[in-house]
Amino acid sequence: MHAPSPKNAYQPAHATLLATTFARLLGRPLHDPDTAKALYHAPFPILSHNTADDPVLTYGNLAAQHLWEMDWQTLTSMPSRRTAEPAERGQRDAMFAQMREKGFIENYAGIRVSASGRRFEIRNAIIWPLTDATGAKLGEAATFRDVRPL
Repeated sequence: MHAPSPKNAYQPAHATLLATTFARLLGRPLHDPDTAKALYHAPFPILSHNTADDPVLTYGNLAAQHLWEMDWQTLTSMPSRRTAEPAERGQRDAMFAQMREKGFIENYAGIRVSASGRRFEIRNAIIWPLTDATGAKLGEAATFRDVRPL
């Protein structure tokens, strides 16, 4: 997938998937407005990954790219586990298992690391599954507004 831009209408199919699954599960909008352009330019990170055995990031808006200090191409070619340091990945895996059991999580906190090695904590993250109209799983997504430098 190419970086969201005016040329591709900011990847509207994926943005719609993010917004509709979020709203369906949480009963509120992901962002107002929930347009593809607004999600890409939202002032808080929005990320998703696919369903591979070692999931790869499929989306990271500008806020996520800035936080992880990566451009679109680098971010969306990276296994999502690498958003956390190796010592933090077990806790991250446990969170995804809990999310899959409960349907979504609204209060996740965890330590993450940027491309330069800058560590930060995300708090009150919302993690949810991405599913199509038939319920088939297409990936998982996350968003958060509370970031603390470490």
